[in-house]
Amino acid sequence: MQKKLESTFSRRQYMMSRDFEIYYYNGYKLSPVEAHHHDYYEIYFFLEGSVEICVEGRTLSPAPGDLVIVPPEKTHFPRILSYEKPYRRIVLWVGKDYIQHLLEESEDYGYLFGRVDKQKEYLYKFSAVQSNQLQGMAFRMIEESWGERYGKRTALLLLLNELLLALNRTVYEQKHRNRKRSGQEEQVYQMICSFINSHLEEDLSLDRLSKQFFLNKYYIAHLFKDKVGMSAHQYITGKRLAACKDAMLGDEPIGQICHQYGFSDYTSFYRRFKKEYGISPKEYRQSHQLEE
Repeated sequence: MQKKLESTFSRRQYMMSRDFEIYYYNGYKLSPVEAHHHDYYEIYFFLEGSVEICVEGRTLSPAPGDLVIVPPEKTHFPRILSYEKPYRRIVLWVGKDYIQHLLEESEDYGYLFGRVDKQKEYLYKFSAVQSNQLQGMAFRMIEESWGERYGKRTALLLLLNELLLALNRTVYEQKHRNRKRSGQEEQVYQMICSFINSHLEEDLSLDRLSKQFFLNKYYIAHLFKDKVGMSAHQYITGKRLAACKDAMLGDEPIGQICHQYGFSDYTSFYRRFKKEYGISPKEYRQSHQLEE
């Protein structure tokens, strides 16, 4: 999937979009990039490679999973140390005016950028779970940007805001270590649940969730057992049954409803519905019609 999302590397150092641009780069032999600066924030998600980033005379040495943020008007350039591995990174450009707009909406967007601007803290290191989560959000933005679905611009802005808030929240909680590890797990769990609730008609296997969130599928399985005392499959089935139950209050055929919400055949849907609610789908619809 990532191969399809690669961008052709460009030396352009200005934004063509008013608010943001995002790219996924993957390359081996790259010619040197001269020192430069620009009027927007440049956010690097480092995925692989051996590289230094020089910012205002300081040399940063990011490792895979790290994040580097270069604020506006700060002179910087990358220095490739080795070509044994590809230099893979996600680059997100965000305009100053857009950040200011978010700050007017909520100061919660400002914690990270305050550290970048005032404390000149440009390099951030995360746990494997945190890095996977943040990179997954960035890749979802890139995937959306390559498509042509209705509402693309709106979807991208929502994803961008979610990513920027997640960055602020992650750094804040990292700097305030009195927050328990369970808080991070709760955040991941809520994100997965939100995705499930919005994609009930799609494949929601552990393999799919693993690829979507860049998390080990066994970690996801453990998360659901720990949080709700059931498997992810049982949780998803329950959500699908509840959605079907609500939809059956309308006039759409029951067989069509169950397929719409991810059940492969009516027989398995019937069996699970009756086990969950004690009556058949048809009996449930009839009882509701009688009540009316």
